[in-house]
Amino acid sequence: MHTARQDIIETEIPVSQLKIGMHVVRLDRPWEETDFLLQGFILQNEEDVLAVQQQCETVVVEGRVDVAPEKPTSPDTSKSSSSVPKRKVTYINKVDASREMAAARTSYTDAKATAKNIMSSLRLGRTLEMNQIHQVVDSCVDSVLRNDNALLLLTKIKNKDEYTAEHCINVSILSAAFAKHLGLLEGEIRTVALCGLLHDVGKMRIDDDILNKPGALTPEEFAVMKNHTTFGRDVLAALPRLAHSAVDVAYSHHERMDGKGYPRGLAGHQIPLFAKIVGLVDTYDAITSSRVYDRGRASMEALQIIHRNKSTQFDAGLAVEFIRMIGVYPPGSIVEMTNEEVGIVVTTHTTSKLKPRVLLVRDALKQPLATFREVDLLKGVPDSAGQPYKIAREVPDESYGIVMKDFIEQGILNRKAPEISAPVDDGHGKP
Repeated sequence: MHTARQDIIETEIPVSQLKIGMHVVRLDRPWEETDFLLQGFILQNEEDVLAVQQQCETVVVEGRVDVAPEKPTSPDTSKSSSSVPKRKVTYINKVDASREMAAARTSYTDAKATAKNIMSSLRLGRTLEMNQIHQVVDSCVDSVLRNDNALLLLTKIKNKDEYTAEHCINVSILSAAFAKHLGLLEGEIRTVALCGLLHDVGKMRIDDDILNKPGALTPEEFAVMKNHTTFGRDVLAALPRLAHSAVDVAYSHHERMDGKGYPRGLAGHQIPLFAKIVGLVDTYDAITSSRVYDRGRASMEALQIIHRNKSTQFDAGLAVEFIRMIGVYPPGSIVEMTNEEVGIVVTTHTTSKLKPRVLLVRDALKQPLATFREVDLLKGVPDSAGQPYKIAREVPDESYGIVMKDFIEQGILNRKAPEISAPVDDGHGKP
């Protein structure tokens, strides 16, 4: 009989296996290339875990760990529990995010209008304009390929009265950005973006009283809501020349890795890759969006929920890669600094996502600054007290009177603000 043995050892593990309480002693890269201040630390909370997963592939942990004996894999268990595809293409952003913003806004506006048209057409029994749908998807993907920061920032626009249309657009954009991050081929990126746009079309056959109920659904109502996956499959299967992947995603995006999803209770290896991608993105955007019955939560909270449910609800490898792509502070995040000033993340650095460029818009008393200023945290720029600017936490949209929708629609994030390079006054003429 084999038993697990216990040794005090150092073990190299993939970051997907990290847990709170582990002692990280070595990384797969030099410490100075990361945001960690200490060489060796204990993971105190989920944010620590996410930060390591953001910046490393594997780490070495120290401590008393259980080393289970190897077991031969049976045919039933030999299928990988993770379906992260092998990277085919390495993409780089071709233009600056501020330059891409104008084109991204046009693409987003057109896509939102198309999403509304999809919803109204299905409600009225009309045929979908597939040429128009493909055009707006291609336009959004083109923008993502040029610089994904711009459209990712626009996904932060949240109107709870227009949730369904915005949600479909956001899932499409986020799915495209995620597919780019995974290194999928350009044609695959366009397909997954189309799948994201159409994943919830079946909801148009759900009664409004249930779809927009301002409160928790009863078990009977939830049973009706679950039918949207089957309705979506039927609607899309009837369309000529539509990628079969879109049908698969509409039908399977609520399946789970542990087999407890719906409508078929598929095992993890049975769920199509694009359905896993869209299902993950769907959850993230839903959590961060305000709806008639719930206020949107901060991106970090959404990522923590995804992290806790990797391997059960979500593919573990895809979950880690999605967390790595979004970053702790994605574009459009409202962040409070350690000196209590408040700003908006405008762009992230692929090499150090904990240190993005931030547009400062509130002083330490949470009053509007007379002049908005931009600070690149990667440069270690000091504030008026001589301490480097550093993010303390992310806060939800509308905190301190900062409404992302207003900042975007007024074009404030399009314009290049003065950059801080030395200690400055507080924006009110006081040092």
